[in-house]
Amino acid sequence: MARFIARRIALALVTLFVLSVLVFFCCQVLPGNVALAILGPQADPRTVNVLNHELGVDRPLLVQYSSWITSFLQGDMGRSYIYRAPVAPFILQAIGHSLKLASVAILVVVPLGILGGVVAALNVHRPLDRIISIGGVSATILPEFVSGIVLILVFGVWLRWLPISAAWPQGAGVFTQVYHLILPAMPLVLVLFGYIARMARAGMIEALDSDYTRTAVLKGLTWRLVIWRHVLRNALLPTITVIATQAGYLIGGLVVVETLFRYEGVGSLIFAAATSKDFPMLEAAVLVIGITYALATLIADLLYSILNPRIRMGSYK
Repeated sequence: MARFIARRIALALVTLFVLSVLVFFCCQVLPGNVALAILGPQADPRTVNVLNHELGVDRPLLVQYSSWITSFLQGDMGRSYIYRAPVAPFILQAIGHSLKLASVAILVVVPLGILGGVVAALNVHRPLDRIISIGGVSATILPEFVSGIVLILVFGVWLRWLPISAAWPQGAGVFTQVYHLILPAMPLVLVLFGYIARMARAGMIEALDSDYTRTAVLKGLTWRLVIWRHVLRNALLPTITVIATQAGYLIGGLVVVETLFRYEGVGSLIFAAATSKDFPMLEAAVLVIGITYALATLIADLLYSILNPRIRMGSYK
């Protein structure tokens, strides 16, 4: 087990290193001048050059990358070009907001997706199975900005059941915050439901057709006991990985939803940093999301190996 964990951690570290290189150099090729974006288009060229020198963006790229990644590993995420303040507090606050939105979406979509997949598998090739499968796929391919606009019009404008803005009043309690996050979470639920339901359905069908299920039935166990004790535990193993990877998406893939619902999360922070050429903010935010995604995947691998020891044993062959 220790070797299995060590290999997964090493793979995650390599992935994060590649991500840091890609993020840094992709930021450098973005069009525009950093100092000019800060000072405005009418700024004096000499002032622009002085500010670029102060910010260090005129240094060689390898020197800039080495300085940035070294500081990041020491806990210093840099200073924002726009706010002239440390980046870390902005990112931590934005990550906290995004975690709240992601938690609401996960708490809704995981049981709903698993239930949909189980029901579809128990009614395979029947109308209910087709409705769940086709509905899930259709919701998955629908862009968040389309479903978000439709949901705003229906539940926020016409029915007036939910607030169209995710920004809750200052000092609001937990239930008020959740109430404001229900509508922004719904586009995410629609996107993720199809993935989770399809994986749960496939795992259930495979488990129902297995030898151990037939053996349990022949032993005289009730169908409900067979499902709960033998089928579900094995059927939902692949779903764990899907849920973990989608949890990473929920943290980093919220740009459209957060912008649409005016929510101050990490997605809207990345969008603002990219448009204003605030590279320290952009680089740190994307790398933090990569770390979150890697941790979610690592936890999924560990859970998967605990529930199915053949996975970790097979990795040494």
